[in-house]
Amino acid sequence: MALAIPRKLVVLGDSGVYGWGDPEHGGWCERLRRHWMGLPEGPVLYNLGVRGDGLERLTARLPAEVSCRGELRRQRPQGILLAVGLNDSARIGRSDGRQQLAPAGFLFGMQQLLRQASAIAPVLVLGLSPVDDAVMPLAEVLWYQLETVRQYEALLEEACLEADVPFLPLLESFLADPYWLQRLDADGVHLSSEGHALVYEKVRTWPALLRWAQLETLELAQPST
Repeated sequence: MALAIPRKLVVLGDSGVYGWGDPEHGGWCERLRRHWMGLPEGPVLYNLGVRGDGLERLTARLPAEVSCRGELRRQRPQGILLAVGLNDSARIGRSDGRQQLAPAGFLFGMQQLLRQASAIAPVLVLGLSPVDDAVMPLAEVLWYQLETVRQYEALLEEACLEADVPFLPLLESFLADPYWLQRLDADGVHLSSEGHALVYEKVRTWPALLRWAQLETLELAQPST
């Protein structure tokens, strides 16, 4: 009997997807990959996070990254998860400097990316994690600001609503915890292991992703890992 071909999910994003800040478990995306590997019908997950990526760089690498991850001839991944925007929100050189990608350009670029990606496979989009203004700048040049991150997550949600793409917001759920700063790395931008654990739990139990993965029933019986 031929073995069933597992569904494949490509996760495109920045250092958050890559797993920076979580040396023990490799980040939320790696945690999800390992969890799915332990399920009898778990999808295959490709972590394609690149540190420093913003919307424009991610868009440029989308076609090639996705097209070569089909495993079998003439097949492509069945899903794309996008996690981008934090780097675009950063101001350059000073706290009132220009953003790496202005809000209007970010919204337009996200709308274009969603159209492009949706033509390849079903798309899902992840929201943004918080930053600590008090320890900026990052690398002495990039100023990440919480209110700007909130603005960019709202733009992500707007683009997803227009395109009818599932969106999982993160920011407000982080900020609802009075100890949310403990979920950040010392640099104030990247997540700590605790932060990655929180995102992992939210993504693992995200109804839209469970439906895509066809794991809704199975996950109810699975303990968290």
